[in-house]
Amino acid sequence: MPEIPLVPAHWRFPAHPASVSRARHAVAEALPKDVRTHLGSDIELLTSELVTNALRHGTRSAHEELVELVLWPAEGHYWVAVSDPGSHPPGGTGTPAVAHPGAGSENGRGLLLVDRLAAAWTVRPRPVRGISVIAGLPLAGHG
Repeated sequence: MPEIPLVPAHWRFPAHPASVSRARHAVAEALPKDVRTHLGSDIELLTSELVTNALRHGTRSAHEELVELVLWPAEGHYWVAVSDPGSHPPGGTGTPAVAHPGAGSENGRGLLLVDRLAAAWTVRPRPVRGISVIAGLPLAGHG
């Protein structure tokens, strides 16, 4: 009989700055204790950066739009996907990409952190509208 996989954890948060800490807390609480011990701070940082970017660049109104967060283990990694409803043209302006801001810049380092922390990450268009940014961290002993 095949091993039954875990059901991914899934949340929806309003397009409001308070959702960043709520998302980070939700992910931390959803992780098994042994995973939280060695991945907790990194996965919380990934979540914060991805949710912040989704709120900043992919939503318009805190009252109407939601940011979705999914967390799941697969193939020796824990994966985080953050989706927003924004209209990001493929390969065009508004598509998330690593930036290299100047030393005096106060913004623009989120995906640089994601790129350094994650074993792999990507941007995928959603079927109707918006994008998902997906990042994975390896579990201990995987790599």
